[in-house]
Amino acid sequence: LVAVCLIWAFNNVLSKIIVTDWGIPPLFYAALRFIIVALVMWPWLLPMPRPAWRIVAIALCLGGGSFSLLFVGLQTVSPSAAAIILQLGVPFTMLLSVLVLGERIHWRRGLGIALTLIGVLIVTWRPGGLSLSTGLWFVAASAFAGAAGAVLMKQVDGVKPFRFQAWVGLVSATALTFASALLEDGQWAAASANTWPLIAAVLFTALIVSIGAHSVYYHLIDRYEANLLAPLTLMTPLATIGLGVLITHDHFDLRMGIGGGLAMLGVLIVALRRKPATELLVEREVR
Repeated sequence: LVAVCLIWAFNNVLSKIIVTDWGIPPLFYAALRFIIVALVMWPWLLPMPRPAWRIVAIALCLGGGSFSLLFVGLQTVSPSAAAIILQLGVPFTMLLSVLVLGERIHWRRGLGIALTLIGVLIVTWRPGGLSLSTGLWFVAASAFAGAAGAVLMKQVDGVKPFRFQAWVGLVSATALTFASALLEDGQWAAASANTWPLIAAVLFTALIVSIGAHSVYYHLIDRYEANLLAPLTLMTPLATIGLGVLITHDHFDLRMGIGGGLAMLGVLIVALRRKPATELLVEREVR
């Protein structure tokens, strides 16, 4: 589990390098990632889970939507700040569950949600007031897209992880390829300037992160209690902050430390409640 969390964290920092230092357009980069996932997972594509519209919506939210929005945000946001803002996915999921599924939030989970929101507010606070930059809005939208996909996923039964990943890859690759062609330019010039590093990075994100690390996590969910694994996955944002400071020289001060600590404490309080394995599996797809 430590290895899985470190892989997820390193991928966040690597994505920052790809879309900023290398100048790879974010939608194009996300499309390449999901094209590889779709090709590798093709044998598990059929039969298509039903209803089809819901699987497509889930794939767009958890796959192309959340990752493309995150990559766009990382163009101007540090991995450390993004890791903290992404913790909004937990309260977003809980609130959408109340609105869409009619679930109830008990006081302990409500406390966790409140602490997470307070922590994010502290991170985004500046002397003149809130400073939620455009990049942070994109990261927050990424967290919301993942939460929406998680809530939709709760309404689907019996979808195997490999089949789910196959459809996430296919739908996301298709949508992002068209979106990149319409909204971005200079994709191939940027790619040709970083050909081999980009190929290595895309293969790492698709094979090691999307397929490898997630498959290992699914295996861990089958073997161990969900309420044991959930708090331990908080190693991912912590490792992202550490690697961000070390590799991309992220600015990290006391304010970010307090805000990040409160946000992750809130997530921990929510996660300590026993959850079904399928719910945890879906939440990890946001990473």
